[in-house]
Amino acid sequence: MKKTIQYWKDFVLKGGAIDAAIALELSSNPENDALYTAANEIRQHFCGNNFDLCAIANARSGRCSEDCKWCAQSVHYKTMIDEYEMIDEKEAIEQAVYNSKMGVHKFSLVTSGKKINPEAFDRILNMFDEIRKKTEIKLCASLGLIDDDALSKLKQHGVTCYHCNLETAPSYFSDLCTSHTTDEKIRTLMAARNAGLNVCSGGIIGMGESMEQRIEMALLLRKLDIKSIPINILHPIAGTPLENTTKLTDEEILTSIALFRFINPDAMIRFAGGRSLILHIQEKALKAGINAALVGDLLTTVGSKITDDIDCFRNAGFLLE
Repeated sequence: MKKTIQYWKDFVLKGGAIDAAIALELSSNPENDALYTAANEIRQHFCGNNFDLCAIANARSGRCSEDCKWCAQSVHYKTMIDEYEMIDEKEAIEQAVYNSKMGVHKFSLVTSGKKINPEAFDRILNMFDEIRKKTEIKLCASLGLIDDDALSKLKQHGVTCYHCNLETAPSYFSDLCTSHTTDEKIRTLMAARNAGLNVCSGGIIGMGESMEQRIEMALLLRKLDIKSIPINILHPIAGTPLENTTKLTDEEILTSIALFRFINPDAMIRFAGGRSLILHIQEKALKAGINAALVGDLLTTVGSKITDDIDCFRNAGFLLE
């Protein structure tokens, strides 16, 4: 006899770790609302009601050498995004200060490309120095597959967290990107941790992967002990190979979020890109395991108004102090 959602919830609450078979069994359980409620209870038990907010600035846009099929910034696809080599320093500082005043906890500079070049990296370091003079917002960075020395320099310049998404399950990654590997991403994350940085890594759902592969990614994130996990929902961009990808159903999205919570009970499961596509189920998602969000404008799609987000999260019972 299959065990109930309640059984596996209690198992996790007692410190148990579910495996792929159990997660897949939960994904096919017809009692969707019970699964979401259980995930919410797991979140409350391990994380309380604190809600983490972060924001990003697109510091370098487009002209990326990589061939990731989902991405509007790749040179391999013709998309309509803005392209520029580096954000103006004044603009980056203003964005950081603004987000801090709005109550956002963390601010990241994000660059397109496999790895930031040395000249651009020095400019980024200077921006971090100037931001620290103006605000106490925590600093994050997402600059590609950089080396140990660069990661140590980020730490020295006040950065506290490094971001590098796995994007999808290792078993599916090569179907979507051939110019770098999951292993390279993992090496970068481990190097960041060794440099004394916190790490942030998640992925995109809705790129044609199976539920088994979403579970595979969630389990790998647990194995890597990732405590900040952004979940992006594919926003198909015209001109990319995934522009006509079939959208996930509401139930697939909510179930995926709930399973990420079951598998990573004490992590920050973070709303990220694509949230504008699911505003009609946002409140339900906030009761299915979510306890963090990326707010404001995103990389190549419009995000949401920070004030509206904060009101929404507080109305859902979260604390944003």
